[in-house]
Amino acid sequence: MSTQYECLKSPDLYAEAFSVTAPPTPERRDVWPRQTGVFIRLKQAGEAAPPSDAEEHPPEKPEREAVLGQFGLVPTWVKSASDAKLRSTKLVNARAETVTTSNNFRSAWLAARRCIVPMMAFQEDDLRSGKTVPTRIARVDGRPMGVAGLWESWMGADGTTIVSFCLLTVNANSHALMHRYQQPGAEKRMPAVLNEGGYDAWLTARPEKAREFLRAYPANWLTANPVQK
Repeated sequence: MSTQYECLKSPDLYAEAFSVTAPPTPERRDVWPRQTGVFIRLKQAGEAAPPSDAEEHPPEKPEREAVLGQFGLVPTWVKSASDAKLRSTKLVNARAETVTTSNNFRSAWLAARRCIVPMMAFQEDDLRSGKTVPTRIARVDGRPMGVAGLWESWMGADGTTIVSFCLLTVNANSHALMHRYQQPGAEKRMPAVLNEGGYDAWLTARPEKAREFLRAYPANWLTANPVQK
């Protein structure tokens, strides 16, 4: 599981890499479950609706916005804020293979509440030596990564609102780099890093086409280094 990642190191990178205005900077560089992070979605104008067949002629230039939210999705069916806090720590990753059937993520997926999570790197544990070695996974060129995600807006009976998001992950058992990390013998997973040229297409695609964007990022485009304390 990818449960920790690193925010963009400079506000200017939001405009440069994702064509959005930088939001207020989160307090911490590293984002953990239930902490505040940034995600990028299509600019909202009232209640968002799922894409339809009319999307054959989408807007020439979809407008994006950067939003602050809680890392760890809160499904709409959650009954209370306390239950939301308990569940969200376990809902930071959505499996690409089951996102259309999972009770936790299906609603966000079918409603096309897809997003891009900007990050400089994500962290995984290297356990091959018998000790836990936190390892920073980043692009070889040092550029920001845009990871496919889902977002949700939950409202409680008392009017409390929680905007949240999660990362979409794919199988990495045969990935030349990522197969080294996480628990030995367990299935290996990695965030679905998007190609830069596909950001708008990912955000605007119909749900049945969106799954085509969920692929393992090439190993030779990534680098891994132990975290320096």
